[in-house]
Amino acid sequence: MSTIPSPYVRKAPRIDPSDKERLILEYAPTIKYIAQRIAARLPPHIGLDDLINAGVIGLIDAIAKYDPSRDNTFKTYAEFRIRGAMLDELRNLDWVPRSVRQKESALERAYEALERGLGRSAHDEEVADLLGIALEEFYDWLNQVRGVSLLSLEAPGLRASDGETLNLLDLVSTDEAQSPAQLVQARRLKALIAEAVDDLPYQEKVVISLYYYEELTMKEIGKVLEITESRVSQIHTKSIFHLRSKLKVLLQE
Repeated sequence: MSTIPSPYVRKAPRIDPSDKERLILEYAPTIKYIAQRIAARLPPHIGLDDLINAGVIGLIDAIAKYDPSRDNTFKTYAEFRIRGAMLDELRNLDWVPRSVRQKESALERAYEALERGLGRSAHDEEVADLLGIALEEFYDWLNQVRGVSLLSLEAPGLRASDGETLNLLDLVSTDEAQSPAQLVQARRLKALIAEAVDDLPYQEKVVISLYYYEELTMKEIGKVLEITESRVSQIHTKSIFHLRSKLKVLLQE
């Protein structure tokens, strides 16, 4: 028995498939730019080409699924899908050694325990003391886990319409959540992210702002702050741990 489509059901308009080749060419520099930003925080054996190929798949997915009737522009949506596809590729590669994952877990537990107890962002010396390591070794741990932080800001319990886990910082610039319940949760998370970022130490707040909002590279941020690129990377990694621990506390309140 056939079903007569309801006149009240809106079919989402799509981009003309014939535009696919043009859009891939148009967004090729964007895909390469995003891939280079991600690759800069990864070990040398992670190939840039793998990220670029994943980005192309993400763009094709964006072309197929984009709904122009929603508030976000195709550029915003495409960049979201491109970056998400690259991070998915990294997850599939399972490139992080077990020892690095163990250090990342230990750091996360230490930050959460200290900041829950202190009611403020933990200092480097406090984290190192709790872990029972010297300060220099603590900074070495930060350097080792810096790439893991790429995959460590997923939004708890919030997924996109196709089931993909959303990234917390992506939520600041996208309205990917589609159902009313998801939209309410996304808005709440945005408010919590803003509060968590506002509570970061000044230097970490500056790095987060310059990297995610102004889209400067680590090297460019180093020139602005007059510190080394390695130091910027350490500050960025610490800010991720601070944000994760703060958000866990806020979400449980």
